[in-house]
Amino acid sequence: MAFEEKRAWALAVIAVVGYAVYVVLVLTGAEGRPLVEAPYIGAMLWTISLGIVAGIVSGIWFGIAARGDGLQADERDREIGRIGDGIGQSFVVIGGVSAMALAMLEAPYFWIANVLYLCFVLSAVLGSLAKLAFYRRGLA
Repeated sequence: MAFEEKRAWALAVIAVVGYAVYVVLVLTGAEGRPLVEAPYIGAMLWTISLGIVAGIVSGIWFGIAARGDGLQADERDREIGRIGDGIGQSFVVIGGVSAMALAMLEAPYFWIANVLYLCFVLSAVLGSLAKLAFYRRGLA
């Protein structure tokens, strides 16, 4: 398995697990209150920060493990990365437009922040899944 393919797996898993932890923290923090009153900022900042750290650590880990194989990305790896990132970025756009619409409707900050966070997670997962599909099936 190529270094970049391993990174795609790691980033997809980190994004899903991090968001699941965030949702559990917010739901348990609500404690019977309406969801928009749940404390979410701390949980969001911690899960995003830990996700970034986990992504960096996994990249270092896979880099160390693959040092004998060489880490040189070839043209195929760069093309898969470019296309996969482009596919994943669609959810960043969707999140931005959704957040803008919620702001125009004067929705609570809770919903605006959560739409953005969800779309960032979906962007990471979709981009990683696209890369994995290209590694498995090729660029047709």
